[in-house]
Amino acid sequence: MKIALIGYGKMGHMIEQIAIARGHEIVCKIDVDNQDDFDSPAFASADVAIEFTNPTAAYSNYLRAFKHNVKVVSGSTGWMTDHKDDVEALTKDGKQTLFWASNFSIGVAIFAAVNKYLAKIMNQFPQYDVEMEETHHIHKLDAPSGTAITLAEDIVGLLDRKDAWKAGVTTWDDGHVDGSTDHKANELLVNSVRHDEVPGIHTITYNSEADQITISHSAHSRQGFALGAVLAAEYTANHTGLLTTTDLFSSLIP
Repeated sequence: MKIALIGYGKMGHMIEQIAIARGHEIVCKIDVDNQDDFDSPAFASADVAIEFTNPTAAYSNYLRAFKHNVKVVSGSTGWMTDHKDDVEALTKDGKQTLFWASNFSIGVAIFAAVNKYLAKIMNQFPQYDVEMEETHHIHKLDAPSGTAITLAEDIVGLLDRKDAWKAGVTTWDDGHVDGSTDHKANELLVNSVRHDEVPGIHTITYNSEADQITISHSAHSRQGFALGAVLAAEYTANHTGLLTTTDLFSSLIP
């Protein structure tokens, strides 16, 4: 496939390495200093663009890619609050294609399936309260992470005693803490830690007076995310519309 990269930071570099190793061609690399290349022949020649930027730029990047009928794979989070309906309209009936996920890791997809299965079980045992903590590198400014939000929404959808999730505290390496742990009993608290160069840890804890049950996923590097993004790009070769990891990993996870 011919692949364009939108965002050429650490993730972009790793995606490039994996894509080339899998026999693909990188035809265009767009970062903050060459935005005009969105309208270049090289970008328009791409079969798919892989986008890892930030919440404020993501939706605009999708529109600029769709202008040239280039499919998009994106791991950017935070844009859905304002633009979910617009993206659904743009991708309806396969007019444009966006493969979006808060996390492309196969391991996280498996973890998400375990999370939902456990929540179904724990719905029968109201003596257990549940909360979540996510840890990422200090360069990640949004909190909670997109993956944590996805996991939290799955729990809220399956636990009758939780109606919503709530962002708790964010603890930084320099010792300062943002936010508050104040929350209502019907809210799932999601705390965050920003530490060193941690690629990502998500931990879900069910706690009662008698005992505690914890499940956790810890990424060793960004490699799993990058590989998943390239697999998603390959998936778009024969699929259109609004896609996600449920589609990609449907053969692996029921």
